[in-house]
Amino acid sequence: MKQRIITALIIAPLTIAGVFLLPLNLFMLFAAVIFLLASKEWGAFVSKVKPLTVFYLFAILLCASVFMLPVENIWINGTVNPFIYWCLMVAAIWWVISLIMVISYPKTAPFWSSNWTIKSIMGVLTLLPFFFGMVLLRSINIDTNFYFGAELLLFVFMLVWAADTGAYFCGKRFGKNKLAINVSPGKTIEGFIGGLLLAMIVAYLGTVFFAIASDKIFVFLVSSFVTICVSALGDLNESIFKREAGLKDSGNLLPGHGGILDRIDSLTAAVPVFAIFYLIWLN
Repeated sequence: MKQRIITALIIAPLTIAGVFLLPLNLFMLFAAVIFLLASKEWGAFVSKVKPLTVFYLFAILLCASVFMLPVENIWINGTVNPFIYWCLMVAAIWWVISLIMVISYPKTAPFWSSNWTIKSIMGVLTLLPFFFGMVLLRSINIDTNFYFGAELLLFVFMLVWAADTGAYFCGKRFGKNKLAINVSPGKTIEGFIGGLLLAMIVAYLGTVFFAIASDKIFVFLVSSFVTICVSALGDLNESIFKREAGLKDSGNLLPGHGGILDRIDSLTAAVPVFAIFYLIWLN
């Protein structure tokens, strides 16, 4: 626990500083580094023999995407670039599929667990929308208010952090009924509810901080609620791949925490989903 806390005290301020202080082009580079580190770990999910092959393929895909979509083309005449929009829409479909995978696990695992191509595609659907979701949220209103997008992105982080914290302590104190025993036996329904309640308090405070108009408060809270729920799905999704790969952690880059994917698993789902809600109903 001590090592875990020390690592968090180092990583959290650096992450927040990167979100708030970097100009958009350097923030995109920052997000790309996270994508690449996570891609390397996803390679271990796909293949124990040639994990770097997946990393190289993901790196090529990222470079091609960024080349076709530089920061100045994220928004076109006040409308988000269609490539990013449809990337996020595909992500929404992917997380519905992921929910089915979690509910049906391990019965449906044989249909994909030994297929190198399918697991690689699932990795792309998990990580690429997360990358563009972060860049998109950070870019919102950046020309008129440099910090607004950073505040939005930090808000999503805080929803996830609150959900994780509430789930840990409520689960430890009150947890009895398993949430997804075949996927992650340690998670409980009581913990999930506790995390949801704490995160919804953060969501309510968000309506005050962002001065959400009265006619949009309900939508903002619903968006936050769905984001919190899907963040738990992101965690469970990664657990499935770790189980199939026979891994306890996705890596060992972060002492006490495991790998990058172990830290961003919830965010890979939460960030693109919140970005979708913002674009459609809150922008």
